[in-house]
Amino acid sequence: MELPSLDRRDMLKVWLLGAAAVALPFQASLTAKSASRISSRKLPKPYTLPFAVPPVLPKAYEDATTDYYVVRQQAFVGRILPGVDTPLFGYNGTVPGPTIKATHGRRTVVRQINELPDQHPSLGYVPWTSTHLHGMPSEPQYDGYAGDNSQPGQWKDYHYPNNCEARTLWYHDHGVHHTAENVYMGLAAQYHLTDAVEQALPIPKGQYDVPLMLGDASFAESGALLWDDHSHSGHYGDVILVNGVPWPTMKVTQRKYRFRVLNASVARGYKLKLSNGQPFQVIATDGGLMSAPQSVTQITVGMAERYEIVIDFAAIKPGQKIQLVNLGVKNAIDYDHTGKIMQFEVTADPFDPDNNLVPAALAPAHSAMLLTPAQAKVKRYMRVERTNGLWTINGQTWDDVEKGDFNPIFANPQPGDVEMWEIENKSGGWFHPVHIHFVDFQVVSRNGKPPRPEEKGPKDVVYVGEGEKVRVLMRFSKPGGYHGRYMIHCHNLSHEDHDMMTQFQIGAHDVDCDPVKTAPPKYGNPPVWS
Repeated sequence: MELPSLDRRDMLKVWLLGAAAVALPFQASLTAKSASRISSRKLPKPYTLPFAVPPVLPKAYEDATTDYYVVRQQAFVGRILPGVDTPLFGYNGTVPGPTIKATHGRRTVVRQINELPDQHPSLGYVPWTSTHLHGMPSEPQYDGYAGDNSQPGQWKDYHYPNNCEARTLWYHDHGVHHTAENVYMGLAAQYHLTDAVEQALPIPKGQYDVPLMLGDASFAESGALLWDDHSHSGHYGDVILVNGVPWPTMKVTQRKYRFRVLNASVARGYKLKLSNGQPFQVIATDGGLMSAPQSVTQITVGMAERYEIVIDFAAIKPGQKIQLVNLGVKNAIDYDHTGKIMQFEVTADPFDPDNNLVPAALAPAHSAMLLTPAQAKVKRYMRVERTNGLWTINGQTWDDVEKGDFNPIFANPQPGDVEMWEIENKSGGWFHPVHIHFVDFQVVSRNGKPPRPEEKGPKDVVYVGEGEKVRVLMRFSKPGGYHGRYMIHCHNLSHEDHDMMTQFQIGAHDVDCDPVKTAPPKYGNPPVWS
């Protein structure tokens, strides 16, 4: 494996708030005892901290058609480890950020205000941001394009149509070349879209519908986050976080719970299983509900993938504890406790018996799942690999797109076109979770075989494993629908930042939908909604 030399900018990235992490050769670090430099006495024992749910963001204003929200991107000092102060970036001063609840048919406008410092205190970069609502078919100028950056002191109103099926989305930073650091520092949160189909189902709701944002971190002696992306291969922490809490314990009652699992890690994939071997049901994927639930005993979750799972605790006696564990994936750097995620402690507390079912039929088939390979107008080939120390897509990087004045494109489908893309990863050293913005797609095959059970629903990220070839099928908008440029990239954020990213264009490109120029961020005081 080629290990490129580090330039000055890259060397700065092994520093965070005054603490250094040595950039270790990736292959030599596949197993290790720990990554954190902080005293082990300051790290909590797994399953000793209480589970927490991120707050729900209140509306700032609403009118007949639209809900309005304000999100401030802020630097603050929080506590991830008990009694230890950790400098963080967060949406409205929390990590994870507040959850936004949206309804199909009602638009949302989310005002993102960059109140971050003019310079990162130790890495030295300017913390510009670009907010991507991952999973929403937004117009290009509101999609969080990698060149549409808000500088500290700027703000931008992002408009979202909420015209797709109910699903678990998430909003996170997409600032070019610093997405990994900004997300690692805390700029990530969930966004839940509901619709009439979901609301009519008797699946768990309310307090029994629970977000699970998975992450991993390591800590310097001072308590600051420690950054080491192993020569851009990826950052791997030794502390597993669930909703920002290390290895928490959640008290549950003897009924079904719905968990919205999101892998918000920079580079760590997870293979999740219950410690007692109990099966659970997958009811939704990135793009929303499956037609029918899939009963599984484990799922593989690459970065940015979302799976909604239902776990039934009815047969577990009060006082018993079971764990959600991580069996690990190839080429991750594992530490003493990265095989542990969280614990469930079953109680005898009373519970609401309503919405405690998973019906055999969940929803009409998503439009992406009705596509057939014969409908594909074009078949395209995408190769994701490391070439001469660079992360590339078909031998090109995002730097090539920038040098081409943002004109190079991987594909130019017309609105309504159906295409088949074959994505190949010939490497044995890394997997790549490939995210295609704007569209929901169907995973047709994995190495010529059917997709995994949890992948039998609409997706926007696909796990392309070492030596794998995956085919995906998608329709681009509708005739008369949105057009413009959208991103394609690896969601290992270190790979994305260095520079495994390209773009496609639906239909024509014009000033009405330019992702950088049409709705640029602004300085000054934003107007008041009324």
